[in-house]
Amino acid sequence: IVVPRTDSSRRLYTGIFPVAIRPPSPRTAPPRERTARRSFSCEPEPRPIMRRRARSLPSSAERQARGSPRVRFVDSLGLELECVKLFEAGEDPAVPVHVMSRLLASSELATGKSLELTLPYFQPSFPGNMAGAPGFLRRLCRQRVCLETIHCSELGIAGTVQVLNQAFEKQVTVHYSFTDWKSASDSKASWVSTVHRDGAEPESDVFRFRLPVPPFILQPNVTLQFAICFQVLGEEFWDNNDGHNYKLACHTYKLIVPKECEASMVHFT
Repeated sequence: IVVPRTDSSRRLYTGIFPVAIRPPSPRTAPPRERTARRSFSCEPEPRPIMRRRARSLPSSAERQARGSPRVRFVDSLGLELECVKLFEAGEDPAVPVHVMSRLLASSELATGKSLELTLPYFQPSFPGNMAGAPGFLRRLCRQRVCLETIHCSELGIAGTVQVLNQAFEKQVTVHYSFTDWKSASDSKASWVSTVHRDGAEPESDVFRFRLPVPPFILQPNVTLQFAICFQVLGEEFWDNNDGHNYKLACHTYKLIVPKECEASMVHFT
């Protein structure tokens, strides 16, 4: 192959040897100038979205290093649901009477014995129907307030009071205590009806009150005392059983439950 020589930079070869031609040097394209494009849209120019992990959210590796999360249960006030009390040697925990009675009833049923319950109750030291006693109206006119009736049950103590109708605005409060007046509470009575009398006898209003009796109070030798306060026209009038207060003593009685009623009575107690 004969290649004619054109310039001094190229050589002539004969035979089957290839001709070495030096390739042209690469050329870099000139930088393009950014041309400002005019947009007629009101929307902002889109920007790239960068996703970042919140600082408060730990990564999976951090969660594994910290271990499993701890769960803590509290009540509606934020207090602990668990309470631990350490008893000293010789200090026996006090079991309430109503809880002990349930345990004894269950043990009697398990051994096949007849179920015998010991039930507490309050007994007044005064007549339950004070309105039926002689001289009630005369006493009412003298004191302006008098206890009318009293009723004791498992749900508590309820009673009625009569007061003279001296004004429309009046208030009746029962002041009572289970601890011989070392501590006391008040229970407001609510209006029930008006008693109209013939002749010159005055009218009176009837109020009803309720005294709650907690289960732990129902123990032998516990006495409930109360007095009634009547407020009207800026004055106070009291009925305290002629200075002795109204007293109810707690007693107990035993009840043998029939065999056919044992299951229902144990569930009820």
